[in-house]
Amino acid sequence: MTAGCGEATTSLGQRLRQTREHHFVGRAAELALLRQALAHAPEPFSVLYLHGPGGIGKSTLLRHFGEEAASAGRRVVQVDGRLVSPSPARFENAAAAALSDESAVLLVDSFEYCQELEDWLRNRFLPRLPESVPVILAGRGVPGPQWRADPAWRDLLKVVPLRNLPPDHAVALLNRRGVPPELHESVLSFAGGHPLALRLAAEVAVTHDVDATTSWRPSLNVVETLLTQLIGETPSAQHRHALEICAHARTTTEGLLRAALDGDPGPIFAWLRELPFIESDARGLYPHDVVRDALDDDLRWRDPQGYEKMHRRLHSYLLEQALAATGSAVLPAVGAMVYLQRHAQVVRRYFTFGGEGTVYEDPYRAADRSAVLKLAVEAEGADSAAIVDFWLSRRPDGCHVYRSSDTDEVVAFLTWLRLTDPDPAELDVDPVVAAAWHHCRSAAPLRGGEHIGLARFMVYPPAYQRPSPVSDLMQMRMLAHFLHDKGLATHYLVLRDVEFWAQHLAYFDHHPAGTPPQVGGRPYHVFFHDWRVTPVMQWLAHNQQQLLYGLQPRPPLAGADLLVLSRPEFDAAVRSAMRAWRRPDELAANPLTRSRLVADHGGDDRVAALRDVLGSAIDRIRDDTRLHRVLVTTYVHGTPTQEAAADRLGLPYSTYRRHLTRGMERLSDALWDRELRG
Repeated sequence: MTAGCGEATTSLGQRLRQTREHHFVGRAAELALLRQALAHAPEPFSVLYLHGPGGIGKSTLLRHFGEEAASAGRRVVQVDGRLVSPSPARFENAAAAALSDESAVLLVDSFEYCQELEDWLRNRFLPRLPESVPVILAGRGVPGPQWRADPAWRDLLKVVPLRNLPPDHAVALLNRRGVPPELHESVLSFAGGHPLALRLAAEVAVTHDVDATTSWRPSLNVVETLLTQLIGETPSAQHRHALEICAHARTTTEGLLRAALDGDPGPIFAWLRELPFIESDARGLYPHDVVRDALDDDLRWRDPQGYEKMHRRLHSYLLEQALAATGSAVLPAVGAMVYLQRHAQVVRRYFTFGGEGTVYEDPYRAADRSAVLKLAVEAEGADSAAIVDFWLSRRPDGCHVYRSSDTDEVVAFLTWLRLTDPDPAELDVDPVVAAAWHHCRSAAPLRGGEHIGLARFMVYPPAYQRPSPVSDLMQMRMLAHFLHDKGLATHYLVLRDVEFWAQHLAYFDHHPAGTPPQVGGRPYHVFFHDWRVTPVMQWLAHNQQQLLYGLQPRPPLAGADLLVLSRPEFDAAVRSAMRAWRRPDELAANPLTRSRLVADHGGDDRVAALRDVLGSAIDRIRDDTRLHRVLVTTYVHGTPTQEAAADRLGLPYSTYRRHLTRGMERLSDALWDRELRG
């Protein structure tokens, strides 16, 4: 069909420009720089250097620059770095018009492909351009240090890193792409403000059946396209794996790479540092969020076994770091370990993994008292605040405060109580503490050297007992107690909204501790975990299984099948086990096969595990040759009677009995310490 006489026609190029204009959002600051240059503002720049990772929108912005410059009557000279690399002659041929036309604007895209021309460009080509010709270079890498080292260029070069679109601009892009508002949250959770990720996600999301679900996840095609655009080819499989490690861990150091990779990590770490989508802070390297998620999703789909191996190596390394950390290093180390679980659906619901740096934990000081009490009144009422006041006087060291990074104002607090004996005054004042002690005494009383831990208050009024950056820090602090508190037998957790936290409690093996006590007419639900029944290492191992394979029932040995023995019961079981050393059927019935000793040892054969544990404890008595020989001769080698053992050892019977009694005491002490502390 042809247009009638006098009818205006629209070219394909015009339609393309109109469509691009419609979908272009943001970048106001960068556009303002160009407009200043086009308007001959007083020396805004001679060379504008835009840099950022793949897909961040450099080419789109450069195209928009060109259209604005053309509309202003300027001659647009465009150079594609992919086509001229790395020849000065080819570059000059492509940019020749800018040398002779004072109205020109020179745009160089994909500059990373001709980065080798940087010295020639700075010293030979750019000085020949008319002063009125602005130059815009766009590439993935930052400009070389020689630009800044030359005083003449320092005022003529402007370097602008391109970042993600802010949230309002990202939403505007989705709206213009026709993405239903119901899907915005899930699309933004994947793409953030990354323009390419937003566009790719929008293409898929607009076909999503909103009536079926309001959640959305990127398809494998979207992930593959993103990785191709963002990363391209890597020098080797080892380099690719280093990227995958960097994506899975919160931050990456050479030490972490050394634990997860084979070979010298130094050169690969240096390579990672130079990638345009890799940033760094005081703790190490980390990738752009979109790159992180795309790499992690791709590896988990493409190589599940490789993903599991990588995850377990990283978890093992980070657990060692968390166990060794002290002081202010504890929370970051614990946080790095928790971050590995961010893809578990249950964990993602209760951890934000966001807002980093907006708040920080600090020891409680007397000057904080009024602020803490004010927060308690706001969140839980006056009766609860009176109990907070009681504990601040009695155990101030149990209070951790959380301060705003901007103002240092106390915005939240956590009270962790370490309780060793029921105190009548404490039981009278605090119904929750009374309920915890009642449960402890009726279910599994404490043994010598043990204590209970109670997360008594977790107060942050803007998001009271709801996921937030503050809640993240509080949960990390509790995990630090689980890892570091020697003699922690059971810990208790106090919650108001059980329904909301139900999945969290089930995932992390917490159970109700009886009828909820009331404070100020409000019920407070108390939950517990007995670390003598499920020790922390088994608890962590099961959490990793759930992350990798979904929710799973707790293994029998780590559940109610374990026994919590009193010291007299324990000593009797040790004596019985030693007498049954050479009789597996009797060893199988020994209570120690259901103790923490055997649970920590691992393995399916409990009899073999018990014998290994006993043998290891006997070996540790080698420093006293007499006691060691008596135990080995009597039980391991076996003699029909104690008199026969004394005769074989060449000892008077009374001396033999004294050594045997002392040896058994040392053996039981060593095993009891291991039973309590792991």
